[in-house]
Amino acid sequence: MKRLLPLALALAMASGASAHEGHERQPAAPANAPAAQPLKAGGTTDAQTWFSDTLLRDQNGREVRFYSDVLKGRVVVLNVIFTHCDDACPLITRKLKDVRKAMGEDLSKQVYFISLSSDAENDTPEVLKAFAAKHGVDSPNWIFLTGDKAGMDLVLARLGQLGESPEAHSTLLIAGDVPNKRWSRIRPDAPVNAIAQRLQLMAMPVAGR
Repeated sequence: MKRLLPLALALAMASGASAHEGHERQPAAPANAPAAQPLKAGGTTDAQTWFSDTLLRDQNGREVRFYSDVLKGRVVVLNVIFTHCDDACPLITRKLKDVRKAMGEDLSKQVYFISLSSDAENDTPEVLKAFAAKHGVDSPNWIFLTGDKAGMDLVLARLGQLGESPEAHSTLLIAGDVPNKRWSRIRPDAPVNAIAQRLQLMAMPVAGR
């Protein structure tokens, strides 16, 4: 079995997460606050088994397996949205768009942005594609995901992001260097440049591998 940083332990993330419920906003982070907090390792398991290879659909209606087609071999940053949200979700989406711009063209092509719907019953691929187009983020390496409710609930639960309602999801970002099993949680109110720098570090080769 491969060693993996299972996000089950990081479901400590849920305890420290920014709840979306009630559309509450976090206080702004100090300018010198760290953008990311490393997640602690714990347990061993196979990555595909842990994250699951649940069949989902992207904003173009294509069927994809969550681990094999979306995560495997990539540097990723994941967030959770629901498209009828009118505050935190659009704000974080636009912020991540600014992060991509701050990363520069070459680096931004190395990082995949994964937005998962917490409202699978309403967020169809067509609805997600309209949301992506509205915010100017419908691009090849920005993937919006939905699926049947049971499948999305499983994926979100494995990431520690499943709430009792679409509004109750965490707004924390999850950054991961999947092949090298490096993961961090990032506050969404961290400065744009700090998030970009964290993703740049994630994309750098690991010494000795």
